[in-house]
Amino acid sequence: MRTLLFLSILFFSCQSNGKQQPQQAAAKNKRTQKPSHNRVPGQRVIHVYVALCDNKYQGIVPVPEKIGNGQDPANNLYWGCSYGIKTFFTKSKEWELQKTVTSNTEKPILERCVFKHRFSDTWLVADAYDGQFIKTCTETFLSACSGSNSDAVVLKNGNKIFAAGASHLLAYIGHDGLMDFRINTEFPASDQLQREAIILACISKSYFAPKLKQTAAWPILWSTGLMAPEAYVLHDALSAWVKNQPAETVRSNAAAAYSKYQKCSMKAARNLLVTGW
Repeated sequence: MRTLLFLSILFFSCQSNGKQQPQQAAAKNKRTQKPSHNRVPGQRVIHVYVALCDNKYQGIVPVPEKIGNGQDPANNLYWGCSYGIKTFFTKSKEWELQKTVTSNTEKPILERCVFKHRFSDTWLVADAYDGQFIKTCTETFLSACSGSNSDAVVLKNGNKIFAAGASHLLAYIGHDGLMDFRINTEFPASDQLQREAIILACISKSYFAPKLKQTAAWPILWSTGLMAPEAYVLHDALSAWVKNQPAETVRSNAAAAYSKYQKCSMKAARNLLVTGW
């Protein structure tokens, strides 16, 4: 059972403490390459970008050291903890873990998990980004929303899951790094494919809207205030999404989960989690 003190740490961890982000290579302002995307008929793909919680490299109020190490996915607040993406979805009755890939620790993506929905041909690819590369994670997410990048996962049977820009739904989970740094890159839509986006980060609607509009992806769920971007919100939102239920139902599912786990009113949760522009 979490204490009220720990809950407040989660809520306010998105507030900037003035830390500087590590320098990263500047991206080009315009996308010139337009990859062709493969989508398997009848199959839907969700690609989730998780910026691991990081006390050292992110502008947050520190969380306990063990869960705030952005280089340790296994114990990280947003990945390996009880309400982290990997752990929560692995224990879910709706999703089945198909593949785990651990990357070289020098690379931005420390671990990748691939899940298959048990009741439909829906796949979820989740990437755990080293917390110090939160800017890279954010940029890659936005690039995928615009269709300007491509990725594929090879399964044990040799079949491929086409993710990133080929995905039907893109999700970002973690600290809202746009509170701390600016992204000058533009993300114009590179094709006519329809994509939806979920952004579970503090005040994500205000901070992400200018960039997300460039991509032409539709914001099916994001936030208006400070929040704990834990896996149950995404999980229950997807429970409606995989059934092709309306955006408002996706929102209601997410709000109900947030109300339950954060012990707040449904009204407060619905004010926090919204859909559309």
